[in-house]
Amino acid sequence: MKRLAVAHDLFDRLAIGLSALCLVHCATTVVVVALLASAGGELLHPAIHRVGLGFAMLLALIGLGRGYLDHRKPGPALLGAAGIAAMAIGLTVPHGMVEAAYTITGVSLVAAAHFLNRRCQTC
Repeated sequence: MKRLAVAHDLFDRLAIGLSALCLVHCATTVVVVALLASAGGELLHPAIHRVGLGFAMLLALIGLGRGYLDHRKPGPALLGAAGIAAMAIGLTVPHGMVEAAYTITGVSLVAAAHFLNRRCQTC
C-alpha cells in the first residue's frame, strides 16, 4: 500500500512541476513577445500549447483520478477539471493577455488540485 501512495505522490509532483513550467513559459512568453517579437513567434507556436495541455490532461487523469479512487474526495479532481478547462479555453483565444490569463489561471488551479490531492493521500 505504501508503494502505491508513493506512485500517486509522484504523479502529483510531476503535475505540479508541469504546471510550474507552464506558468514560467506563459510569463516568459509575454515578456519575450513584448521585448523581442521575432523570438515570440517560436514560443507561441500552437503545438507547444497543445502538447502541454495533452500532458497536463494525462497527468491530471492519472494523478487526480487515482487520488479520487483512493480517498473519495472529489474536490481535487473538480478543481483540476476546472483548471484543465481554463487551459483549453486559453487555446481557443488569440495569443496575448487574455490567453495568458486563462492559461495562468488554469495551471494554477491544476497545481492547487494536485497539491490538495497529495494532502488527501496522507489524510
